[in-house]
Amino acid sequence: MPRLPRAALLPLQLALLVGAGAPEASVSAPRSLVWGPGLRPGVVLPVRYFYLQAVDSEGLNLTRSPPGQTLFKVVIKSLSPKELVRIHVPKPLDRNDGTFLVRYRMYETVSEGLKIEVLYGDEHVAQSPYILKGPVYHEYCECPEEDPQAWQKTLSCPAKEPQIAKDFTSFPSINLQQMLNEVPKRFGDERGAIVHYTILNNHIYRRSLGKYTDFKMFSDEILLSLARKVLLPDIEFYINLGDWPLEHRKVNETPGPLPIISWCGSLDSRDIILPTYDISHSTLEAMRGVTNDLLSIQGNTGPSWINKTEKAFFRGRDSREERLQLVQMSKENPELLDAGITGYFFFQEKEKELGKAKLIGFFDFFKYKYQVNVDGTVAAYRYPYLMLGDSLVLKQDSTYYEHFYMALKPWKHYVPIKRNLSDLLEKIKWAKENDEEAKKIAKEGQLSARDLLQPHRLYCYYYRVFREYAERQSSKPEIRDGMELVAQPGDDTSVCQCHRERPSREELTFKCLGNRNQNLQRGIKLPESFRGPGNVFLMSLSSNTLKD
Repeated sequence: MPRLPRAALLPLQLALLVGAGAPEASVSAPRSLVWGPGLRPGVVLPVRYFYLQAVDSEGLNLTRSPPGQTLFKVVIKSLSPKELVRIHVPKPLDRNDGTFLVRYRMYETVSEGLKIEVLYGDEHVAQSPYILKGPVYHEYCECPEEDPQAWQKTLSCPAKEPQIAKDFTSFPSINLQQMLNEVPKRFGDERGAIVHYTILNNHIYRRSLGKYTDFKMFSDEILLSLARKVLLPDIEFYINLGDWPLEHRKVNETPGPLPIISWCGSLDSRDIILPTYDISHSTLEAMRGVTNDLLSIQGNTGPSWINKTEKAFFRGRDSREERLQLVQMSKENPELLDAGITGYFFFQEKEKELGKAKLIGFFDFFKYKYQVNVDGTVAAYRYPYLMLGDSLVLKQDSTYYEHFYMALKPWKHYVPIKRNLSDLLEKIKWAKENDEEAKKIAKEGQLSARDLLQPHRLYCYYYRVFREYAERQSSKPEIRDGMELVAQPGDDTSVCQCHRERPSREELTFKCLGNRNQNLQRGIKLPESFRGPGNVFLMSLSSNTLKD
């Protein structure tokens, strides 16, 4: 019996409606299902989203797209005719399994609330219209929830994150002074890519350590986005912006490992892992600055399984030697594998021999039944997007991993291939000869990825890492010499009025900055460059920058 999508948990009574709907069955608007975080006003995201499940008149879930042209449509507008707001609502994404993904991006905050009409033709679906009582904040409205537990409950954050628990087993306590002494010397040289952050009173400060820190734009933007939504713990930490994880000391060594935060982990390192800059940035810029993101990919998975080309597929740069092997194997076995290198940097001398493939849109990858995932310099950051498609992923054994890998199992969610690719052709042949089993693994992988990689869960993951880190700090974080304030972006074109109780100017000045003696008593030190006459520090509330 088909299961409801794992993208969200449905109430028990809705689960009774599950069934094996025939593909030719017509859709019943009243019986169809609507659910998801985008129907909750307190879930503030760059792009809000929710799900539809098409159900027929007998109460059975459709497991394919409804016949003919898709008739689902969504209308979202302010409850008050006096509030004119910009809301971008594209047509629902058809996920080709009887479910649809609805996205909308708000460009202004609404005080009274939103009315969401979900229609099939002219008929309301399920409990439509849905009323989101205001205020409903847009992405750039700075209005953090001051109760982090309430915020996590609103987002339905998972109770456990096994990767986070594993990462912190090496760090029962975190000595900030030791970090301050060691990190710049070990990792902050000319080749370094470390950014040193301090978050105090939900304000973000940083200094760069090393030459290659341009990617701080990505860590800045997700930290600022998180701080607009929830009150972050006071914390002082170091993010590695480079490809490779850094900390290779073992727990029983003296001195022991340092808790460096990275985007990618490895079996022989001790770094604490966050979601990659790639999926974080695409989440922030979805429906605006990027086309490939965790949501859009779900509605662009190519032909149905039976109509996909029965070959394995790969396109990518020459960032690992095994990728060159793929191209050679493709030349020798074109009936099984279509692989090409789209850009040469590391092995330029190989271009004449292997040739250069034309670039192809990522959505077109899914015209093929099997996707080969081979590491680049580290873990291939395409992997989450491949898992969200409906092709079977053939994943190279790797020492590298991202934040969600622990939840995925070989032969259940993907087919493993050896590091040296020696069994790749054998695994492709197996998939061709065992089509139903291959299809089942592909679907299991896709369903798990839909659950693990929901954008709101990225925010949950970030917050939990910072909370776990803060609880282990053995001293109070400080704003160090050389740090600068990372200001929230201005958004003069949008209405943003925070309705939460905010401290007065006097309270904010005292709480955030005060004078030197008060800050020292609280264990907070401000660098000399931030000190004004009489050691008083004032903040401009309009520009969010420090003034002497």
